[in-house]
Amino acid sequence: MKQIDFSEFLFSINHKPLCVLNDDIMKAEYVALDLSEDNNELQYIDVSSSSKLGNYIDDYIKKHDAKVAFGGYNEIRNIYKRSSYFNINSDSERNIHIGMDLWCNTEAPVYAPLDATVHSFKNNMNYGDYGPTIILKHHIDTFEFYTLYGHLSLASIENLKVDQVFKQGEQIATLGDAFVNGDYPPHLHFQIINDLQGFNGDYPGVCNRMDLAFYLNNCPDPNLLLKLGV
Repeated sequence: MKQIDFSEFLFSINHKPLCVLNDDIMKAEYVALDLSEDNNELQYIDVSSSSKLGNYIDDYIKKHDAKVAFGGYNEIRNIYKRSSYFNINSDSERNIHIGMDLWCNTEAPVYAPLDATVHSFKNNMNYGDYGPTIILKHHIDTFEFYTLYGHLSLASIENLKVDQVFKQGEQIATLGDAFVNGDYPPHLHFQIINDLQGFNGDYPGVCNRMDLAFYLNNCPDPNLLLKLGV
């Protein structure tokens, strides 16, 4: 019998899209957003400013008559140049995003896409970092894996407990604003992680070119679950 690999398994969990935002938002109300270095429109936007980038994203969502903009997996971005946290030296510059971002409004509720327990949580306070972050652990069939939720509100982690149980579709958090979420427009960073490598409440969501192959293998495309582009 052929052994199913991790990506195939993720795609097969549910033939319908799984939700991390309100399931009342229709698939047609999601619009793909390109924040890569190849988007020429961004050369006219100060992407180091959360308010100016936020205005660009809000206008883009309205222009497309949508409620949520999504994208960013395996996307090379210039936005991280503003923070030394991603650029300790030029040889190891981290500028490739390896999760999916879902851009919407502050305080938007976030839901567990699958049954889960809380693995860990933390307020990652580096400039440009996740801010409040939750990592859930999932065990389905023979697979154990993790999902990470970054850029949350402080209230999301105030009363949380390790090993706390969340059922599929149960609210786990709300989105934070720029004051707490690493200084970004409000959005959810959603990432699938196979091997958490001993991290607690944190895991790299941006990598450099040298490590890209490893992270793409360890953190498959979130669209395997969300199916927004399928």
